[in-house]
Amino acid sequence: MRQDQDRRARRWIVTGALVAIAAGGGAIAAGDAPLSKPAAPKPAAAPSRPVVAQAAPAGRHLPGWNSERNAYFGDLHVHTKLSFDAYIFNVRATPEDAYRFAKGETIGHAAGFNIRLSGGPLDFVAVTDHSEYIGAMEEANDPTSPISKLPVVQGLFSKDPKEIGEAFNRMVAGNDAGTLPKEFSQPRIVSRAWSEIQTAAAHNNAPGRFTSFVGYEFTSAPDHRNLHRNVIFRSAKVPDAPYTSLSSRDPETLWRTMDGWRTRGIEALAIPHNSNGSDGIMFDSVRMNGQPIDRAYAELRMRNEPLVEITQIKGTSETHPSLSPNDEWANFEIMERYIGFNKPVTRFHGSYVRQALMDGIELQDKKGFNPFKFGFIGSSDTHNAAPGSVEERNFFSKVGRVDATPAQRGSVPPNGAKTWDGVSQDPAAANTRFQSWGASGLAGVWAEENSREAIFAALRRKETFATSGPRIRVRFFAGYDFPADLDRRQDLVTQAYAHGVPMGGDLLPAKGHAPRFLVWGVRDPNGGYLQRAQIVKGWIENGVAKERVFDVACSDRLALDRSSWRCPDNGAGVDLKTCEPTRFKGDVELRTTWTDPTFNPRQRAFYYLRVLENPSCRWSTWDAIRNGTPPNPALPTTIMERAWSSPIWYEPVA
Repeated sequence: MRQDQDRRARRWIVTGALVAIAAGGGAIAAGDAPLSKPAAPKPAAAPSRPVVAQAAPAGRHLPGWNSERNAYFGDLHVHTKLSFDAYIFNVRATPEDAYRFAKGETIGHAAGFNIRLSGGPLDFVAVTDHSEYIGAMEEANDPTSPISKLPVVQGLFSKDPKEIGEAFNRMVAGNDAGTLPKEFSQPRIVSRAWSEIQTAAAHNNAPGRFTSFVGYEFTSAPDHRNLHRNVIFRSAKVPDAPYTSLSSRDPETLWRTMDGWRTRGIEALAIPHNSNGSDGIMFDSVRMNGQPIDRAYAELRMRNEPLVEITQIKGTSETHPSLSPNDEWANFEIMERYIGFNKPVTRFHGSYVRQALMDGIELQDKKGFNPFKFGFIGSSDTHNAAPGSVEERNFFSKVGRVDATPAQRGSVPPNGAKTWDGVSQDPAAANTRFQSWGASGLAGVWAEENSREAIFAALRRKETFATSGPRIRVRFFAGYDFPADLDRRQDLVTQAYAHGVPMGGDLLPAKGHAPRFLVWGVRDPNGGYLQRAQIVKGWIENGVAKERVFDVACSDRLALDRSSWRCPDNGAGVDLKTCEPTRFKGDVELRTTWTDPTFNPRQRAFYYLRVLENPSCRWSTWDAIRNGTPPNPALPTTIMERAWSSPIWYEPVA
């Protein structure tokens, strides 16, 4: 039965029997039978998203162009040797190597072995090296450079992982104290590194086949609390140098700088990440200067920061079990410590995205502005110049030589032991050993073609989704006038665009009507089967933000319990001796329409889609199996991979 499902899915894509799957399955490869061109979607009967540039001039569409938009997968958070920390971790791979890896080629790992994507090439990538001290460590390791003679550099480039870790901590401490040499930020070093990033992006950008963005990371961490952002440029027109947190750690100054670039024709957006490590300040109710957030702040932020990276190797920031106690799936790849430090996070409110969405609609309800109206992406934050390296079975971790082996990652017993008897399971030690890393994530977009213009436009309008690694495709629409049989129609995407709004959009009220939602998830052919599709709702009731998770589609033809809005257990599991999943469980796709039984037209709300796979082995379990030892008892043995759509916001007042 399962093989039949896969054959049917492939047949749909090839023949176009379901236009929407074909339209949403990525660019058409050379030699594929062309599909009949679908009608262009009509404007939605709901408030608009920002006006964006066309993907390409009229009559000059690229191969694979599709008016109903294709799903493209990428990684917008990638570090190479130009990042000070990656270089200290013995990474010598270049931005050019990163793009080669993204396209499916083999590159060398810092620990001396070769690495390659097993899931196939990506569609788009941005190299986002730390702008602070960019390129400086490479010069510091050159004995002919004066920088190599500075005292702080001595012993910095050891081959001993322990010494590497100590050197990294010394660099971070010097950065925090402002005592690192100014020579590290010389304009000539910055210019050389920034030019290398631009040159690699220009060389690898191939419209219609692969998109490369120029970008960098703004690495602000006041008191070690994470306020990092990736800055992604729309085109090759970029500033002479990145704006860095060495000038100011306040993200507002970055956003104002971006406003200034925009007046010069330089378009960019910023994407915050690892809010889970911010200790409550990423989505705080006050600004860094202590003043309350206001309308001007909200508009400044949303103009420059329409997205958030919801998942990556350093943990998933959707929600925390303490914030969402009624969400059985909230405890997913949670990292509860400061980034790079064994200090516990104490403020979860302000650190997680779902709570920020709730705070945002509460502010909108009370004060008329929303600074937290984010769409979702995932990305990896690899420091191995290895974009998309998020596969559980082939996990080679994040930070070069420091965590390159299972023993260093803490997934096998230390010192060659065969059991975990007597091994400390202290959480602080676990964090030090990188056990809290997750093999995540990827960015997904729905765009007309694979080009900078089209993909950036999708990012700007928030027609984006995130996955924890598998290339699960999700689509999510809301509207009032969908055909009754929408989820069974061959032209469902045409109808959905014509009569509704996609993920990332706003839906205005229609008197006497409750909206319907189109839910659609399709599995990664190389991943697990899908178990359930859920809609996460947040709303305002009597001035207070509330949340609820609704299961809306169940696998294996199981009946949805509409009293609890939960699917029955489909019986899927994993053999922990082999990591083989239970056979014949789960679906290739989950597709339905749903009407919110709790809908109140006077209550402001948001909705987003979450699609869960059957359980599969976590990377740490795969490490243990290959090592012939038991999995670490302090770590989850299995995970449920997932995908998240960007939200749709219901606005009760025009």
